[in-house]
Amino acid sequence: MQLVQADIERIDSTMLDDLEKLAEKLDGRLVEILRYGLFGGGKRFRPLLTVISSRLSGGSSEEIYNLSIAFEYLHLATLFHDDIIDRAETRRGKPSVCKAYGIAAAILAGDFLHSRSMEVIGRLGGEQALEIFCGATEAIVDGEFVQLRNAENFNQSEADYFRAIEGKTALLISAATEIGALFGEADRKQQQALREYGRNLGYGFQIVDDLLDYRGEESATGKSTGNDLCEGKMTLPLILALEQADQSGRDTIIEILADPETRSKSFHSVYNFIERHEGFSRAESRAQRCIEDALCNLRVFPASRDKDIRILQGLAQYALQRKK
Repeated sequence: MQLVQADIERIDSTMLDDLEKLAEKLDGRLVEILRYGLFGGGKRFRPLLTVISSRLSGGSSEEIYNLSIAFEYLHLATLFHDDIIDRAETRRGKPSVCKAYGIAAAILAGDFLHSRSMEVIGRLGGEQALEIFCGATEAIVDGEFVQLRNAENFNQSEADYFRAIEGKTALLISAATEIGALFGEADRKQQQALREYGRNLGYGFQIVDDLLDYRGEESATGKSTGNDLCEGKMTLPLILALEQADQSGRDTIIEILADPETRSKSFHSVYNFIERHEGFSRAESRAQRCIEDALCNLRVFPASRDKDIRILQGLAQYALQRKK
C-alpha cells in the first residue's frame, strides 16, 4: 500500500473538503456521524481502484479524486446498514455507528451517504457511469436478499455462494474499476478488462473476508470472529467442508446451524470441522484462483503503463493476504 500512500492521502483530503462543504447545510449530528464513520479507519480500497484504473487507462484529470469518493461513501453506507442487520457492536476496532449513535441515526446516515454517492457519480461521471453505479447498488441489495434466503438453506453449492457475493461485494468493486476506466477514456477492450479484473478481485476479496471471520485476529480485524456462524451464514469454507464430509458429519453440522442458540456456542466445533475437512485450505485456493483470473485481465495494457499495472497487481495481492 506504500506505492499509493499519496493517493490515499488525496482521497482523504477530498472527503474532508466535501464534508466541510456539506457541514454548512447539514445537521451537526449527521456531520458528526459521517466523520465518525468515514475517518475511523479503512484502506480506501475502492476509491483507490477507481483512481488507478483511470490513470492506467490514460486519464490525467484531477477530478478523478472527487469522483472516487463516491465509492467510499457507498461502501460506508452499506457497512452502516450491515451492522444493523448483523447486530454488530464493533467495526474497525471501535463501536459500530449503530452502537454509538443508535439504529435510526445509522439508517439515516447510511441513506445520506448513498444519496450523496449517486449525486457525485451522476455529476462527474455522466449517465453511463451512473447506470453502472446504480446497477452495482441494486446488486448489493439483491445479494443481501440472496444471502438471507441462503441462510435458510444449509445445503448450498458454490454456485449459490458466488451468486450472493457477486451482488454483495464483487459488482461494486467491478463498478469502481470500470467507472475509473470510463473516466480515463479507456477503449472498449480495456474497459471490459478492468471490469473483469474488478469482478474477480471482488470474489477473492470476499472469500478472504469470510476466512477472516473464522481465522482473523480481533485486534487486527476490529471485529469478533464467528459473526457469520452466529448469523447462520453459509460461507465458502463451510460449504466446501460440508462437501467433503460424510453424511453423519453433515447432519451434525446442519443440526448445529439450524438452532441459533447452539450456533452461538459451537464456534470451535464448527471451526475444527472445517479444518478437518480442508474447508479453509480449499477456500484459500479458490481465492487465489480468483486473484489469478483478475490479474490475467491486465495483460491488455501496454508495458508503458507498468507502474499502474504493478499497483493493481499489488492491490490484488493485498486483497489476498490481508489480515483485516
